[in-house]
Amino acid sequence: MISTKVKRKMVNVEPISAKAKNRFANIMDNLHGCVVEQEKDDLLFLASINRKYFMWLPKNGNEHWKIVK
Repeated sequence: MISTKVKRKMVNVEPISAKAKNRFANIMDNLHGCVVEQEKDDLLFLASINRKYFMWLPKNGNEHWKIVK
């Protein structure tokens, strides 16, 4: 049997706003890693590691979240 594992692209996010910090703690289980589900020009569609939170985020972040390398 041949393994067909696909490596997923991941990014780490950091909450900036109070709203994002609340979601980070209560929905994302304080896990920084997100799976890139879709990528468009300057936007990423991210799924939290626990698959409970999804968001479109500009590649350079926004007022709620920043992407950390």
